[in-house]
Amino acid sequence: MPELSSSWSIGAVEIPSRIVLAPMAGVSVQAFRRQGRRFGAGLVCSEMVSSCGLSYGNERTLGYLRISSDEHPLAVQIFGSEPERMAEAAKMVVAAGADIVDINFGCPVRKVTKTGAGASALEDHDLAASVAGAVVDAVDVPVSVKMRRGLRNGSRAALELGPKLEAVGVASLTLHPRSAQQMYTGVADHSLTAELVERVSVPVIASGDITDHRSAARVLDETGAAAVMVGRGAQGSPWTLRELADGEPQQPPRAEVVAELVRFMREVVREMGEERSVGFLRKFYGWYLRGLEGAKELRVQMTQAPTVELAEARLLDACPEAVPLMAAAEAEMALLPDTEYDRLLDLPISIYGGG
Repeated sequence: MPELSSSWSIGAVEIPSRIVLAPMAGVSVQAFRRQGRRFGAGLVCSEMVSSCGLSYGNERTLGYLRISSDEHPLAVQIFGSEPERMAEAAKMVVAAGADIVDINFGCPVRKVTKTGAGASALEDHDLAASVAGAVVDAVDVPVSVKMRRGLRNGSRAALELGPKLEAVGVASLTLHPRSAQQMYTGVADHSLTAELVERVSVPVIASGDITDHRSAARVLDETGAAAVMVGRGAQGSPWTLRELADGEPQQPPRAEVVAELVRFMREVVREMGEERSVGFLRKFYGWYLRGLEGAKELRVQMTQAPTVELAEARLLDACPEAVPLMAAAEAEMALLPDTEYDRLLDLPISIYGGG
């Protein structure tokens, strides 16, 4: 079993650890990805980007392609059901700086599956292979695919589709062995991950129920997967990534948690602007503060704050011992690449709502 802190590769892209931070809609913004890299993720991923949105020039969709020089290696995930449009989307995300193009064949949300995209592709292997092949042919970077086991409970569709995707040139596969029907209930059946590893020669990333070093090591050992993907376990807890990388349980003190949350809030404002950040950050307050003394009351105060600045003030008033810890974070943030060096096709940063 490889060490989680050891390097590996997808195609020609070398990845410094076997910890992959999952693409998550409404979560995986640049600040979240940068945080993941700081805490030990070897590969970070954008949230899924609509190929139709890119094709139509949708400003919010194009904003997802804001990529900075300190995020690499980075995978940008795209979704859609039209091979030609997916190929064009792949070219756009590579032009924006993606090191890997990831295709979403796993999203269980109805508004995605009803278009034939996401997990629906697991039921139409000819279309899935056509989409993947078009993307592979369109770009000169590795292409990966993220799948669920199938649409319905008990499905083994992903095991049949995996070799077909490898045959058209896909360089890596990620399997979350729950069905779309399950959403996030029940247990991820990693016996399917082990079967997929046996059926293909490309690296397989195991996703689902990776919550600590023990669970990650067990999944790697039992499946033979090349790496693990962490999603919900890292929401509000980047220390989970550090535990995976270092092998040591992480119990950060209250002051460290608060200081990290403040840093994250400031980076989100830098990226998205004050107005958009107010609503975006609300879910993160609960994730970070869970389990801390006085968390419920503090979360209410922060979510009701009309500005991020006021939410931060409420947070630091409740935990003044975090203030000295912010000095190092501020010094590191001052070294972040200026927005003028961020790559967002040929579009001004202002359409993204800040920076």
